[in-house]
Amino acid sequence: MNDANMQDRAGLKIAGELVDFVETQVLPGLDLAAEDFWRGAAGIFERFVPGNRDLLQKREAIQSKIDDWHRANPAPVDPEAYRAFLTDLGYLVPEPEAFTVDPKNVDPELAQIAGPQLVVPVLNARFLLNAANARWGSLYDALYGTDAIPGSPQRGGYDPERGAKVIEWGREFLDRAVPLEDQLWRNWDGSEPKLKGDARVVGKRDANWLIRHNGLHIEIVIDPAHPVGKTDKAGVADIIMEAALSTICDFEDSVAAVDAEDKVLGYTNWLGLMKGDLRETFMKGGEEMTRTLNPDRHYVDLEGNAFTLPGRSLLLARNVGHLMTTPAVVLPDGNEAPEGILDAIMTATISCHDLKRTGALSNSREGSIYLVKPKMHGPEECAFTNDLFDAVEDLLGLDRHTIKVGVMDEERRTSANLAACIHAVKDRIMFINTGFLDRTGDEIHTAMRAGAMRRKGAMKETPWIAAYEDRNVQIGLACGLSGRAQIGKGMWAMPDRMADMLAEKIGHPMSGANTAWVPSPTAATLHATHYHLVDVFQRQGERREEGIAPLADLLTIPLADGVNWPAEEVRAELENNAQGILGYVVRWVDQGVGCSKVPDINDIGLMEDRATLRISSQHIANWLEHGVVSPEQVDEVLREMARKVDGQNAGDPDYRPMADDPENSMAFQAARALIFEGTEQPSGYTEPLLHAYRQKVKAGG
Repeated sequence: MNDANMQDRAGLKIAGELVDFVETQVLPGLDLAAEDFWRGAAGIFERFVPGNRDLLQKREAIQSKIDDWHRANPAPVDPEAYRAFLTDLGYLVPEPEAFTVDPKNVDPELAQIAGPQLVVPVLNARFLLNAANARWGSLYDALYGTDAIPGSPQRGGYDPERGAKVIEWGREFLDRAVPLEDQLWRNWDGSEPKLKGDARVVGKRDANWLIRHNGLHIEIVIDPAHPVGKTDKAGVADIIMEAALSTICDFEDSVAAVDAEDKVLGYTNWLGLMKGDLRETFMKGGEEMTRTLNPDRHYVDLEGNAFTLPGRSLLLARNVGHLMTTPAVVLPDGNEAPEGILDAIMTATISCHDLKRTGALSNSREGSIYLVKPKMHGPEECAFTNDLFDAVEDLLGLDRHTIKVGVMDEERRTSANLAACIHAVKDRIMFINTGFLDRTGDEIHTAMRAGAMRRKGAMKETPWIAAYEDRNVQIGLACGLSGRAQIGKGMWAMPDRMADMLAEKIGHPMSGANTAWVPSPTAATLHATHYHLVDVFQRQGERREEGIAPLADLLTIPLADGVNWPAEEVRAELENNAQGILGYVVRWVDQGVGCSKVPDINDIGLMEDRATLRISSQHIANWLEHGVVSPEQVDEVLREMARKVDGQNAGDPDYRPMADDPENSMAFQAARALIFEGTEQPSGYTEPLLHAYRQKVKAGG
């Protein structure tokens, strides 16, 4: 932190770039004087910082007592004694009386329509624009350029044979999702489609036909002059899918934001989205291109009346959790301010530009602000967030519960007390969402001293995983989220494997989740087909009749139960974890890339963020703790995997190799610290170490 760059505002020391951004870009147009804003922000920090610190101390105190209990009660764990201990500890809280959530003014994309959701790093304007514009996507393009259909197109222009397969797939999808009354879609002549079932033709745009089904739209593009349309009996040139209904613009796990410079870039991009004027110019194929936000889409209904549909994804901002502090704001006591409190103030203030319609485009048509809050441990922390959002609303002169909250159900104390967590935010909740990787990382860390964990892949076969995914939906439905808020599921991490995604990810809508995460606009377009094949709200009605999966299953620790793996299995697990850690950390620490497609040990590209890093580093730390591997083995494998990762990144001119001089590689040392200091990291989080090493690199260390 450069003290000379800090400016005094209402008793706070604030980075100059943040002061300038707020006073020259954010506040104009909001009828909020700078003095009043900073005074209000200082009051929020004064009121909430002590509680934030107390909650973090409580996390550590609870973890320390759990560690002690496991030391005194070695495996196998007695489930009744364990549950009684967690109850006495206050880790498990009483279930609330039956209640129904009551958020007002939630946009239909979150409450009444089921469809895909994107997550995109807020530091990358080009990715943000791609994601926001992924509300509508070409099914033909998504099929033509991916492995969704076997084979690949021939190079050198349009491949008619590949195109024919795409057209066939598209027609067969229409036959399954929105069938015609008296014929197959391949025989359709282009006249007004006569549909059976629940699908309806609701409008036209030029010659195109617009169909609505399960709340989503499909646009049949008619253009006989198009290279594809001219080969088609009905002149169909494309099938446009309404795809990414919502997008999470992420300030958290998918970005490397460690100082005021990084935070202001993220806030600047969020402001561009809320005002509708974000743009990015870049080179592609040797040509300069400028990307902007798409306008809304205009149609006429069958009676000739004009109407409009949203042209962009509904945008949510994911704040950081309660743990980290930021050098962008220094408190009167000389300590850095909690980053999550700053995020709440800044993202909500910026969102007021959307509420006041200061720009040409709108986000929330219902007048709400959508903030996702990750990594909360239990209902006390959810209640803290609710109170914090109350205070931010008061600062901004907003009606109560204008700020909606998404609760990430990714920590063990939250999923074990999910109904109580939802109750704490029941008047502002707009989604709950499972996150397998972070949830597994917290599972390992919480039970770190209980014994050696199973191999990472085998954890998916343990009772707690199924109970976690089932309880999330069942409890959400019992609390009345259906029709009022989203119940979401996690990411498909393999962006190059769309055939597998089409085969497997239909399980998410079948589970009763009305959204699930996808890694790209292309994946959103393909995943949208699932929401035409499954009526999610009907599935929710069916699942409401189920009982809730037992808490006992959720509390089952995925221990290896004394398994003695062959040496080659131990080595394979260690190599897989170490390679993944290094492949992600080297980009985070050296280049500031928080999310990217990282080759795994088999050179398959996986979308990685801090959640994957957390589980892999905690897994090795656990095996070290219980003697499954030795420190020497870990160091040997890290050095070997550093060479592999160096080779995988050989084509990147900005890459800094690790293997030749690991002692002086900040990235290698960060990866090593995440493992060897993993048992002592708060909740097993990776942020403290990543931030420290990234700050060293940015400072020229």
